[in-house]
Amino acid sequence: MNPYGYYDFSAASGDACAAPDGSMCPPGRTPEEILQRYWGYSGFRPCQREIIESVLAGRDTIGLLPTGGGKSITFQVPAMILPGLTLVITPLISLMKDQIDGLRGRGIRAGCLHSGMSRAERNYTLERADAGRLRLLYIAPERLGSEEFLRRLGTWAVSLIVVDEAHCISQWGYDFRPSYLNIGLLRRRVPGIPVLALTATATPEVRDDIARQLEMRDPAVYSLSFRRENISFLVRHDEDKLGATATALTRVSGSAIVYVRSRRRTREIAAELTRRGIPAAHYHAGLDPEAKSEAQDAWSSGRVRVMVATNAFGMGIDKADVRMVIHYDLPSTLEDYYQEAGRAGRDGRPAFAVVLVKTSDKATLTRRISESFPPKEFISRVYELAAVSLDLGIGEGYGRTFEFHPDTLAESHGLKEAQVRSALHILSRAGYLEYSDEVGTRSRVMILETREELYRLETDAGSERVLNCLLREYPGLFADYVTISEAMMSRKLEMAQEDVYQSLLNLRRLGVLSYVPMSCSPYLHWSRSREETHRLLIPRAVYDERRAQLETRIKAMGAFAFDYTLDCRVNHLLRYFGEKPGAPCGKCDICRAAGSRAEAPADATIASRIAQAFEAAGTEVLPLESVLAQFGRHRQAAVGVLRHLIDAGEYEQSVLSIRRISPGKQG
Repeated sequence: MNPYGYYDFSAASGDACAAPDGSMCPPGRTPEEILQRYWGYSGFRPCQREIIESVLAGRDTIGLLPTGGGKSITFQVPAMILPGLTLVITPLISLMKDQIDGLRGRGIRAGCLHSGMSRAERNYTLERADAGRLRLLYIAPERLGSEEFLRRLGTWAVSLIVVDEAHCISQWGYDFRPSYLNIGLLRRRVPGIPVLALTATATPEVRDDIARQLEMRDPAVYSLSFRRENISFLVRHDEDKLGATATALTRVSGSAIVYVRSRRRTREIAAELTRRGIPAAHYHAGLDPEAKSEAQDAWSSGRVRVMVATNAFGMGIDKADVRMVIHYDLPSTLEDYYQEAGRAGRDGRPAFAVVLVKTSDKATLTRRISESFPPKEFISRVYELAAVSLDLGIGEGYGRTFEFHPDTLAESHGLKEAQVRSALHILSRAGYLEYSDEVGTRSRVMILETREELYRLETDAGSERVLNCLLREYPGLFADYVTISEAMMSRKLEMAQEDVYQSLLNLRRLGVLSYVPMSCSPYLHWSRSREETHRLLIPRAVYDERRAQLETRIKAMGAFAFDYTLDCRVNHLLRYFGEKPGAPCGKCDICRAAGSRAEAPADATIASRIAQAFEAAGTEVLPLESVLAQFGRHRQAAVGVLRHLIDAGEYEQSVLSIRRISPGKQG
């Protein structure tokens, strides 16, 4: 038996696992049987089984599985074997809701707690946890700051703690969340419980910090290679990005995602692609839940080929046959890029990850630093303006949550919306408030009366029709909150949607049901009472150090897109994530260009043409793009020659330009 009293696989034979007393698990409780019974899969993906074994043995574990690697299975299967509650900490409310719906659809008791829920929903979930009626409980990390939650937690039989998106706990991670630091306190409240930390993208520095912050004891670390053999990583330079997007989608059939950074452009590009005969939908965080669901369903079912979206789309999307992911706008970091690009080709078949760049993108990428980290004086001003707009005085606001629209604040005071949002995120990391723009919760209903009481109910005809529609269309209403669609009910009943809404409100007033209307508004939660503005302290770790980290990440992203001396796109990614590069992938645009080098002009001819470009321009410094553009399809051959000339000390290269060194200045 191991020190935690968990299952010891070394004592088991075959596929069965041994219980702490040495007996075998009951039939249907081995990992393979659970996987088949609830998910219908005949076998595990690489690394899943090893992580599950480690967890069931009671060992602290880190799992590094790239996007599409099946992270959720590694804790959902153990949750069905371990005797108590599995606590899952995740910052992604939308992913939380998707997984809860999926688990409930499989007959697995699961609940969640986050700020977007009503008080009635939270109380109901807590009561189920108190009664031991949940297998999995998903919580937002902010819950760990509640003393009331921690008190109740101590009464639950917790068997496993899961930290999803674990890079958020690291000060070196690209998405650090201060609330994640409370997980260390959680471990001390429920000692002896193993922790499983999961992330898709983490450098070695971040991995080490995850183990330290989570107070892990000799953790087992399992990781898949970041090399995706079936994906061709391509960078295309084109000033007409819309035309390049349409061309790429015409050449490759099948489902695709086009990522942009502007909500407005999602709609415009989707409309233009559709006009060109490529059916497309659009998706961003500001859409109402019905519109999001409709767009996602249309894309998932294949009614439209292309989803044009911001990075709000993709988490929890389980579509295996995506043939192409196009980045219309450059992401800020390779972590973001790799996670989004990895949504292509999950079925293992050939797929393409295409980055479109134009000359102005270099400056745009650099500007992201000042957008993400506006001056500290600006951050203080946003804090004060937000408090004033919510009518909060000094010392007020603690624990309160408000609907909040940064765009309105920015417009009212002549500020840049992107910088206002960044200021709110920095204030969140500093612990003053919690800003969430992960909006869009669908309407939920739970019946409060028994069936017998419903038979005796007297109400108006409209409310009766709505109630009957609920009972007919949505099973499980008596046991839990169920997501509903007023629009669908409106069509079914041939009633105006406003009349359906009013009938639901009437049934709520009568105490027949609990009804939580859909919400599509960002919110601001005050973690601390309002401070005097001059007392605000933005720690170095939150601002100065993270700004420096972003500069490093943006430089790596810029090199991926613009450094023409790279040997292979995939090897650049592998080096960044701390994995030893191998042979060139043979599939990226760099490797493909190298394959045609035999047809290129002689090296001496290329070197001469490079020198002539400087002579013609009459300068010692030229944009790298202008030097290489003259070589057309032999561009990669020119890159190889230029690399040798740089090594020989004849030229110096930065990401953006090339400088000729005069003979008098050479070593």
